[in-house]
Amino acid sequence: MTRNFLFLVGAARAGGNTEMLARRAAKELPGDVEQRWLRLPELPLPPFEDRRHGAGSHPEPGENEQLLMDATFAATDIVIVSPVYWYSVAASVKLYLDYWSGWMRLPVEFKAKMRGKTLWGVSVLSETAREAQPLIGTLELCAEYLAMNWGGVLLGNGSRPGDVLLDADAMSAASTFFTGVRAEVPV
Repeated sequence: MTRNFLFLVGAARAGGNTEMLARRAAKELPGDVEQRWLRLPELPLPPFEDRRHGAGSHPEPGENEQLLMDATFAATDIVIVSPVYWYSVAASVKLYLDYWSGWMRLPVEFKAKMRGKTLWGVSVLSETAREAQPLIGTLELCAEYLAMNWGGVLLGNGSRPGDVLLDADAMSAASTFFTGVRAEVPV
């Protein structure tokens, strides 16, 4: 089965440290692996409205929502590319994940289509790995809930643009991140 990676970039700044780290890791994927990169801030979604308990059904998806849902279903591997923002994922990533709740209420068999995919994370932070724990927990628990495989999170360190390129441990870990060969990255 051909693998198809969907990279969902949630950073507010295009080409930032987290995206640099993700692109470094993606560079090592075999040539026959499809890659699709989408920047969530460029595909705005309206605020999510939870309609589970009597407030009606999830509305028909708009253009950006449909694009994201189709890309999600087409992928075998979903990579959340988000810096640590206030100890969690970027707002655009959180909103995308909130929409998963709505997609479970559409006649698209969301949970069945997500089962067996692999969820990964790539993140850059400015202090210690401890500050990434809520981000990691969010992604890992989402994977568990949907019976997805958990690929793990590649962490790097950096604050100013380009800093992550100086993080030798993260750059080394990026070279094998998607192969399953893990090296602990001290941050």
